[in-house]
Amino acid sequence: MNWLLENKTALVCGSTAGIGKAIAETFAASGCRLILMARNEDKLKRLADSLPQKGLKHLYVVADFQIPQQPKNQLEALLSDNPGLGIDILVNNTGGPAPGPAHTSNSQAFIDAFSAHLINNHELMQICIPHMQANQWGRIINIISTSVKIPLPGLGVSNTVRGAVGNWSKTLANELGAWNITVNNVLPGATATERLEAIINKKAEKTGRSTAEISEEMRSEIPLNRFAQPQEIAAAVAFLASENANYINGINIPIDGGRTGNL
Repeated sequence: MNWLLENKTALVCGSTAGIGKAIAETFAASGCRLILMARNEDKLKRLADSLPQKGLKHLYVVADFQIPQQPKNQLEALLSDNPGLGIDILVNNTGGPAPGPAHTSNSQAFIDAFSAHLINNHELMQICIPHMQANQWGRIINIISTSVKIPLPGLGVSNTVRGAVGNWSKTLANELGAWNITVNNVLPGATATERLEAIINKKAEKTGRSTAEISEEMRSEIPLNRFAQPQEIAAAVAFLASENANYINGINIPIDGGRTGNL
């Protein structure tokens, strides 16, 4: 994938850990300038300094997706401080809502999830698309979940908001295609990140079973019998962001080792 993103600028959200960090590293290795967004400034600065720079300085934005309008306001401030800077590729990515069944979740949990995911995605998109429209080229890639295809047990709020983001994305794909802006969703399965480790630990604590037993049970549900590596998700995102994916628009791509039970 090297150099396929040369001279492009990408905003990667949730970029200091897990899948988001792998995407940032893959993009930078492909010649892309990064605008990193996450809530921890120290981690952002270290990552920005460590990424390969192909003649372009990487920037970062400190923003917490749990605080309404903060990502939007912080990005607008960065662009105001850097006249002429435009975003060619937007990668919406943030951690999912807390687990639990839908019927016992309170209304505020749904409101907070919609704000953190759908509303933030929408506001960042609106900041990015004028530059994309002017250039007649752009990419919006949303990291969601396989729950867009089949709801996952015990993730009631997440299933709901992920489905909303999926349909929002398809609507945008229809609306923005006239400017050669593609909108696609990547649906990771179980991926070897800190979040997956936390899920396994929590389930082990709740059930009294070992983490090894929980991990093996989860792997047994996957035809490839292993968890994804973050870099494997990032490779698919980099492909969708590249010129090689010019005619791919408005689709969901599960990257789950075959776990999802439908096409």
